[in-house]
Amino acid sequence: MDDLKDWLTISLMGGLSSDKLLSALQACSTLSQLIHAGESSLKELKFTAHQISQLNSAEPEKINAMLEWAQQDHHHVLPITDERYPAQLKNISNPPKVLFVNGDIDYLYQPQLAMVGSRSPSAGGEKTAEAFAQHLSANGLTITSGLARGIDAASHRGALKGIAGTIAVVATGLDRVYPAEHRQLAHQICEQGALISEQPLGTAPHAGLFPLRNRIISGLSLGVLVVEAAIKSGTLITARHAIEQNKEVFAIPGSIHNPAIKGCHALIKQGAKLVETADDVLEELQILVKDNTSGDTTGENRANPTKDPDPEYQKLLGCMGYDPIDIDSISVCTGFSAANIASMLLILELQGDIVASNGLYTRLGKRD
Repeated sequence: MDDLKDWLTISLMGGLSSDKLLSALQACSTLSQLIHAGESSLKELKFTAHQISQLNSAEPEKINAMLEWAQQDHHHVLPITDERYPAQLKNISNPPKVLFVNGDIDYLYQPQLAMVGSRSPSAGGEKTAEAFAQHLSANGLTITSGLARGIDAASHRGALKGIAGTIAVVATGLDRVYPAEHRQLAHQICEQGALISEQPLGTAPHAGLFPLRNRIISGLSLGVLVVEAAIKSGTLITARHAIEQNKEVFAIPGSIHNPAIKGCHALIKQGAKLVETADDVLEELQILVKDNTSGDTTGENRANPTKDPDPEYQKLLGCMGYDPIDIDSISVCTGFSAANIASMLLILELQGDIVASNGLYTRLGKRD
């Protein structure tokens, strides 16, 4: 509990980068020692006067409120040193020092695709985002977005109709929902995915926080799919983060006369993959999904389960037999969660071990 309290204190330091924090921790035996170090020691560790002031003025009421929040079901606090912290996030520039999670943290470790776009899309763009998200989720990709109006919300709604769930990365504390009209959507995401934020509880919406959270959206994901974006759209910030993180960028084209599409066309000119169907994304991510599983934070290497059989994959394939079967039936037989099954099925399908059709999965190979 004391260690968690110390990390919650650190979470309140908005101006402290994770790199500086980790460097300081190397010079101290414990986080508690760092927090209670004197001003002169903190200055030697390159802490600024403002950061020292933040550390010394952390409000006990805020920390106690977050401690109470963390004790509730499905609430998680993941410091960057926690083994449960998503491995893919540690590789981005200035990863979050602390992640707050409301929902099932297992979704953080699934293959993810970020979907972002205009907050004021056309009816067609919104429909396209929802349809793409549903198809991609049905094929095992967890959809990650930002809970904003427009394309973000449509992507979350579509993903909830699939099987792989959805993750919303928000720019406020998790005790708030912004925009307020997405309260019910946020509740559904907690039930079939997770809400996450690097902002401590009590953080209100602020314009500067939204571009900051975009690096997390792309950082969690294998790639970013852009649906309707103008040239000066904030959506392109997420795409830029993805490029800097060596992630795939996809864009859906549209009419050359539509200014709301020009951002997508600009991305395509710069090398983004032109996407016409959701299957275009799945085909492009085939190798990425295989490679990404080698960084599974649970410690299980599932990159090639058929070459080096994993007991969980053997159990799943055994339950499938060679007749078409749905995810619910597999879950009953294996006891695995739907999110884990969806991830495993995606990898097996990409390796050619199974085929999927209309929500049913069939094992390939010779019958015993």
